[in-house]
Amino acid sequence: MEADLTAKNDRIAARNRGWFESREVLALNLVSSPGAGKTTLIERTLTDLAAAWPWAVIEGDQQTDNDARRIQACGVPVVQINTGAICHLDAQMVVEACRELDPPRGTLMLIENVGNLVCPALFDLGESAKVVVASVPEGDDKPEKYPYMFRAADLVVLNKCDLLPYVPFDADRFEQMTRQVNPDARVIRVSAMRGDNLEEWYAWLHERRTAQSSGRRAVSDATQKQEETNG
Repeated sequence: MEADLTAKNDRIAARNRGWFESREVLALNLVSSPGAGKTTLIERTLTDLAAAWPWAVIEGDQQTDNDARRIQACGVPVVQINTGAICHLDAQMVVEACRELDPPRGTLMLIENVGNLVCPALFDLGESAKVVVASVPEGDDKPEKYPYMFRAADLVVLNKCDLLPYVPFDADRFEQMTRQVNPDARVIRVSAMRGDNLEEWYAWLHERRTAQSSGRRAVSDATQKQEETNG
């Protein structure tokens, strides 16, 4: 039953991915433990980069619309998904949210998943990249304890680094364990609340957007060349 469920989700996720690509939407799946600071990171990003691209946000929580109201205050289109007893978003939920959002071409879409380091690792949403947000108060052993999530990450944002002087957290050990689980993962240390080193996070967003645009141009050029050859 579990295999059937994930297989169905993967088929829908593949359609989502194609839909995002057709609209040139960069969709990022933000995952974390509860309270790691995903919403604060999104708020700060929307405030600082409001003019950079069109934005849309999908908020996933088991209950309440608290986070959606925070994002709405930033002046960005947002849809709240309440999952009830389910501990993650799935691809069909994203389909329904996108129907409501109807994002314009070129949108950067941030999908804030339910706070959980287990289930969201297993469900592809059709996103372009998965971003794990960890935080200093959680402890530096999370990559070792939740390897599937960190293995799935394209980027790991270590948040609340302003608290490093006050809690027993070894940031270098955290990065080392992350790379043992996922050698390709990039780790960025930030404080979303205070604004420390957010420029590196913003640079990564620009890199992903540029890479997406370059890939699209390369496919278009290759298609045109093939058509000319065939013609």
